[in-house]
Amino acid sequence: MNEPASLRLYRHPLSGHCHRVELLLSLAALPCELVSVDLAAGAHKHPSFLEQNGFGQIPVLVHGDAVLPDSNAILLYLAETFPSAAEYLPRTPKQRAALQRWLSVAAGQLAQGPAAARLVRVFGSKLDHAEAVANARALFAVFERELSQRDFFVGDAPTLADFSLYAYTAHAPEGGVSLEPYPHVRAWLARLEGLPRFVRMQRAGVS
Repeated sequence: MNEPASLRLYRHPLSGHCHRVELLLSLAALPCELVSVDLAAGAHKHPSFLEQNGFGQIPVLVHGDAVLPDSNAILLYLAETFPSAAEYLPRTPKQRAALQRWLSVAAGQLAQGPAAARLVRVFGSKLDHAEAVANARALFAVFERELSQRDFFVGDAPTLADFSLYAYTAHAPEGGVSLEPYPHVRAWLARLEGLPRFVRMQRAGVS
C-alpha cells in the first residue's frame, strides 16, 4: 500500500506549475515534503536535478522509486494513486475527454498567455509581452464563456482541470492582465478559493 508520507515535491513558491500540484496535495490531505529549488542559482540545471528531469524543469514528485516530472502528469498520478485525490478525477469518457482538453490548454494557451505575460513582468523574460497579453485576453474570453454555463471547467464539481488552470489565471494581474472584464472567471476563482484546505500561491514580491 502506498504511503502518502513518502511524497516529496521539488518546487518553487512562485511557480504556478508547482502550485497546481500543491493545491491537489492540500485538498486531498496528502502529507508531502516540499523541497524548494533555487532557480536563480541554477539548481534546476545541476546534473543531480537533471537526473530527475532531463528538461531541467519543476515540479518533480518523488514517491518511493517513482520519479515524476511534469505538473499535469503528477496530478494524474496522484489522482490515480490515492483515494482522497481520486474524487477530483472525472470518471465518464466524456468528462475524461473534457479534462484532457483543459490539461492541454494549461500546457498551451495558458502557458503562452497569462503565464508568459507574468514571466516578462515578474522574472524579466524576453518574451513578447504584448503578444502574451493578447493571448491571455483571448483565452480568458473563452474561459468566461465556458464558466457562464457551469461552476467548474468539467461539470459542477472541481477537478484536476480547475487546479491546472487556477494559479496563472489568479495571478494574471502580476503580468499586466486585468481580470475585471471577466466576472464569471472571478466567480470561479472565488469558488476554488472557498474549498476546504485551499492553499494560495505566494504573490510575486511577497515572501
